[in-house]
Amino acid sequence: MTLVQLRYLVAIADSGLNITVAAERVHATQPGLSKQLKQLEEELGFKLFVRKGKSLDAVTHAGRQVLERARAILAEAANIRSIAANLRKEAHGELRIATTHTQARFALPSSIAALNLAYPQVSVHLQPGHDADVLAQLEAGRVDMAVVSTAGAPPALGIALPAYRWRRVVVAPAGHALARRSLPPTLAELAAQPLISYDSSLKPESSLRRAFENAGLDPQIAMTAGDADLIKTYVRAGLGIGVLAEMAMLPADADLRVLPADHLFPQCTTWIVLRRETVLREYVLEFIGRFAPHLDRRDVVRALTGAAVSPTWSDAPHWRERPLALPDAA
Repeated sequence: MTLVQLRYLVAIADSGLNITVAAERVHATQPGLSKQLKQLEEELGFKLFVRKGKSLDAVTHAGRQVLERARAILAEAANIRSIAANLRKEAHGELRIATTHTQARFALPSSIAALNLAYPQVSVHLQPGHDADVLAQLEAGRVDMAVVSTAGAPPALGIALPAYRWRRVVVAPAGHALARRSLPPTLAELAAQPLISYDSSLKPESSLRRAFENAGLDPQIAMTAGDADLIKTYVRAGLGIGVLAEMAMLPADADLRVLPADHLFPQCTTWIVLRRETVLREYVLEFIGRFAPHLDRRDVVRALTGAAVSPTWSDAPHWRERPLALPDAA
C-alpha cells in the first residue's frame, strides 16, 4: 500500500466516482489510476467500489471505512511535509482558499496582496462558491482554509476563527421613493418591494427570511444571485431593491443610495475555518495575521491542537473599524 494509491482512492471518491475526472485532478492517466486501484483492492482482499459495467457505481461498506482512514493518513502526511517545509524555512508553496464570491471580491484582495509581497513565491488559488460547497471543499481536504459567514453560531466543521463582523445594507436607485426619504426603511416597507439578494435568501434557515417571518411578513424575493456585483447590476436595471453585505459597496457605486439596515437584520460574522490537527505553513499563518490581525498567531496554532483559546476572539472588529492589511512596504 502506498500514499499514491490512497491519494488516488480519495480522488475517485471526491470526483463522484468518475475515474476520468479523478485522473485529471491527480495529474495521472486513467489507465494508471485504474491499475493502482486494482492493486490496492488485491492487496486488501476486497472491493472498494461497486462496479456497474466498466463504471464505478457506489462505494462499498468496506470502502467507506478505508476512505475514512485514507483521508486521515493523507492529512498526517501533509502535516509532516508542512513541518519539514517550516523547519527548512521554505518560502514557496500554494495557499488554497474556498470562499464565497463576496469575500473573494471585496474582503480578501488586500490581505492576498500583502501576502504576495511577503511571500512572492506562494501562489494563491481562490475557489468561490456557496457556503455549503465551501465547507465541503475544506472537509474533503481540497483546500487549506474556508472563509465563510454566518448570522449566528460559527460553522460546526473544524476550527472557526472570527475574522470580522458586518451588517447588511439596503441598496436602491437614487430616484427610488425609499432613497428620497430621510428615515431608514422598515421591514414592512421592504416587504412591499421586490427584493434582490443572495441565493441563500431562498433557504428556510436564511436569517434574512427569518427576520421577515418573525415580523409576520412575506418578502417578495424577485431575484437572487451569488455575486454582489450582479445584485447591484439588477438594482440599477430597476428590478428591485438590493439587500447585500456592506463591504460590497464601493466608491464606484455612488450612483446607488445605501440605506442602513442594522436595525432590521442580525449582525453577521466572517470566519476563517481550518481543519483540526492541521500543521499550517508559515505563509498561511502570515495570511491569517493579515486578514484578521486581532488573532494571535500562537493562539491559532494552539486552537488547531484543541487547546483553549483567548476569550477575546469573540471581539472580532467590525468591518467599518477593521484595519487594512497593508503590505509591509506600504
